[in-house]
Amino acid sequence: MKKIFILIFFALSFIGVKAQIKIETLRTKGFPIVTQKEKAIVLYDTKDPVSIKKTVDLFCDDVQRVTGKRLLSYNETHNCKDNFAIIVGTFSGNQLIQKLIGKRKIDTTGLTTGWEQYRIQRIKNPAKGIKEAIVIAGSDRRGAAYGLLSISEIIGVNPWYWWLDAPIKKHNQLILSISPFTSQRPSVKYRGIFINDEDWGLFPWVKKNFDKELGNFGPKTYSKVCELLLRLKANYLCPAMHNCSLAFHKLPENRLVADSFAIVMGTSHCEPLMLNTATEWDSKKYGEWDYANNKHGIDSVLKSRVKECAPFENVWTLALRGLHDVAMKASNNMNERKNLMQEALYAQRKILEDILKKDANTIPQAFTPYKEVLDVYDEGLKLPDDVTIIWPDDNYGYMKRLSSPIERMRSGRSGVYYHASYLGRPHNYLWMNTTSPVLMYEELRKAYDTTADRIWLLNAGDIKSCEFAVDFFLSLAYDINSFNYPRVSTYRTEWLCKMLDKKYEKQYHDIFTSFYNLAFQRKPECMGWGYQWTSDIKGREINADTEFSFTNYREAERRINEYIRIGRIADKLYKEIPESQKACFFEALYYPVKGCELLNRSILLGQKNRWYAWQKRAGTSMIEQESKTCNDSLDIITKSYNQMLNGKWNYVITRRQNNAAAYFEKPELHQALLMKQARMGINVENEAVMKTRSNWHQLPNFNKYLPRTHYIDIYNMGEQDFSWTADPSDPWILLNKKKGIVKTEDRLMVSIDWEKAPQGEQILGSINIIANNGQQEKILISVFNPVQPNIQDLDSLFIETNGYISIDAAHFNKKHENHDIKINIIPNLGIEGSVVQLGNPIAPAQHTNWKNAPYVEYDFYCFTQGPVDVYTYVLPTFTLSKDRGFAGHEMTNIETHYGVAIDDVPILPGSTSSFEYAENWYESVLRNARINKCTLQIKKPGRHTLKIIGGDAGTLLQKIVIDFGGLQHSYMGPQPTRK
Repeated sequence: MKKIFILIFFALSFIGVKAQIKIETLRTKGFPIVTQKEKAIVLYDTKDPVSIKKTVDLFCDDVQRVTGKRLLSYNETHNCKDNFAIIVGTFSGNQLIQKLIGKRKIDTTGLTTGWEQYRIQRIKNPAKGIKEAIVIAGSDRRGAAYGLLSISEIIGVNPWYWWLDAPIKKHNQLILSISPFTSQRPSVKYRGIFINDEDWGLFPWVKKNFDKELGNFGPKTYSKVCELLLRLKANYLCPAMHNCSLAFHKLPENRLVADSFAIVMGTSHCEPLMLNTATEWDSKKYGEWDYANNKHGIDSVLKSRVKECAPFENVWTLALRGLHDVAMKASNNMNERKNLMQEALYAQRKILEDILKKDANTIPQAFTPYKEVLDVYDEGLKLPDDVTIIWPDDNYGYMKRLSSPIERMRSGRSGVYYHASYLGRPHNYLWMNTTSPVLMYEELRKAYDTTADRIWLLNAGDIKSCEFAVDFFLSLAYDINSFNYPRVSTYRTEWLCKMLDKKYEKQYHDIFTSFYNLAFQRKPECMGWGYQWTSDIKGREINADTEFSFTNYREAERRINEYIRIGRIADKLYKEIPESQKACFFEALYYPVKGCELLNRSILLGQKNRWYAWQKRAGTSMIEQESKTCNDSLDIITKSYNQMLNGKWNYVITRRQNNAAAYFEKPELHQALLMKQARMGINVENEAVMKTRSNWHQLPNFNKYLPRTHYIDIYNMGEQDFSWTADPSDPWILLNKKKGIVKTEDRLMVSIDWEKAPQGEQILGSINIIANNGQQEKILISVFNPVQPNIQDLDSLFIETNGYISIDAAHFNKKHENHDIKINIIPNLGIEGSVVQLGNPIAPAQHTNWKNAPYVEYDFYCFTQGPVDVYTYVLPTFTLSKDRGFAGHEMTNIETHYGVAIDDVPILPGSTSSFEYAENWYESVLRNARINKCTLQIKKPGRHTLKIIGGDAGTLLQKIVIDFGGLQHSYMGPQPTRK
């Protein structure tokens, strides 16, 4: 017999009780689910909802997946004799559980009126013929289902066993030991996903592969979606609604499927009362979708839909927008638009009351002020107090608005509509989900803390590629208090280890830390550097050079190298992991990591190729080929995704989503016209590429307080090779080599021997590069090696070099907190890897002029004086609410604010927020940073202090750059200049 020794401490932090569940090796120690001689049975009651029977079937399937043996299930005691049983049901529907409660064998404290809660415990002799049972008693149908399926997870069936091919470990026997425990109420009442922008992935997969018979979304597809949601302890689904998709309610069977899995149905923000206006509204039949002129026609259709859906559990969307997610057809007068929407919403509410025969305040209803609807809401729209306001993010992960102090008193409370995938301006991101889980937690936690605990809805795109975001979002919604910043920063590793194992936990964490940091700097879909729908003349993206610089601060080179590094780790792991884990590993880690690597390399190398061609480098064709290879390799692994597992996922993954994007196209590649004979060219680090700027070569200044190496690229502009020698003017100029042969290019690294270098502030030197054809190029060397200050005196300071100081926010020298504001470092967020949070986002706003205002200080040393430009990089968060309960003297209440000062005076204001769709917002969300510039004065060289002062609590500071006049153009700014 195959032995099992698996010990799992299943810590259910959401109930405050650590439950221990063991899969035992000895029959005498536990409850036999499956052994060589015994099999438990599963008992349910037909008086319970049909979803209980569905869950029992899922559980029996799971046991069979693990052991190869299927449990029998019955809807009564079935003349049991010395049998072991798993009894599952609700308090109200299962008669056997009711009897056990009556005999006080089940502790139901706090559960009889609970929401989606359950009690698990072992009971001896629960009924005639049953020797012992594990009882899962739910406060309702989903509570019972969650309890039973939690045992499925323990025995090794991950919720992602089908959607992500998480492997299932096989065992010959299952002996379960369990201590009694009770689950607590989920953090958020309704938790689910919205299938959206499905045209390019999920829809073709369904049509051409998964459900060829129907050729569209239907019961077969929604059965898989609903099962996933139930296993993830979710309960809410807004179905696909694009024009390509068959509307959910066109097939009444879909409603039966959702109900069989206990899933509550809803619709997106623009679909009133379960009506998919994008595909179900027939203007020829019903008239125009124009509430001002066709109230009767619209209300009549909505009444019919409510009648059809009335028997089922729903959250009803109140809405009035145009067809397919555009602004409603109405007057341009905002007050008139508000009045029209007011009338429509109250009419919809009356429809619900009349047909459902319930008071409106007992019917779950939601209203989402999305895009222009928020402007209508702000005009003074009166929303019934019991309606849940679902606050949307700005489509890029930043919550636009949350409940004000007054709105927090509403009985309907609030919720969130959050995007893991998006199609819209300034650029879509549909291919790969790369939204930082730390950012998600930061934004969603502050939403939850301001009463957003009623409905959470995630725009999950095609589900595929958004699997982790779906899992994380729903896990937060189920038990938000089990998470904190340290946990969320490693949660994707934890998630993958649950599906596979912990053997490569360190490698996973290394990969995902870098993966999210690189994508936070720039999403892969935005690497084409174009915009979409900028005009009706040319709405399609036009790819352009990125702002990642190949000359300044080595940032493009560092990005490429880091992607190559984590890509190589992924390659190595893929070769090593067992065959049974390869499909899951490929979907959950390999394709996202390698896909982003190959896309970034292809685009950045395409940019490098065009630059090389302009310089007429012999290496132009080599870079061209490398870019092509990356692009072709991405096509290959995308095809591999679709073909693996005998084509299970064929058509689900595509690089191309919609016709407005162009990032996926092969980069524009150029060729260089080379000379027949060899010709030497020189390019040095941070060298200006503008022909009109300078006609000599000079390396960046070498600074003894920040000793660094710099490079010289020696390249060929001809078809033949040449040799070169390097002759430094002084022995303190160190080279990693002094000669070489160049076919395409060679790199020479330069450093300084500080023990031999002469002292002074203007030490000059040079390096002559001499080619064998007689060409000579001189590179100027500038060395800054003053006698004072001592190097030791500048320890822990940020130091001026090459005309700038760069500061990573997490390395502050001092912080000042007050009663309301505590300053924290958040790991694995921001372009520099960590950010400083100036207080809890829901803490009171501060005035930057207050003497006790919170702040962080950065000590720096500079060698010049006068006006300087100070750039602060902050996350582009919005104001918490419109009415923030804060009205400071001479302070705006519209934008967020923080203060910037050098040596205390003056204090200049900065902001994290911007108006949506303004140019500043475009740039801020694409780079995940709002960069603000202010000009301050430094009176004299020496030691100074930069202070960032808290205004709006929750401001997230990434980095600061002080420009003394030497700052070069780049995307992220220079690396920190701290010793």
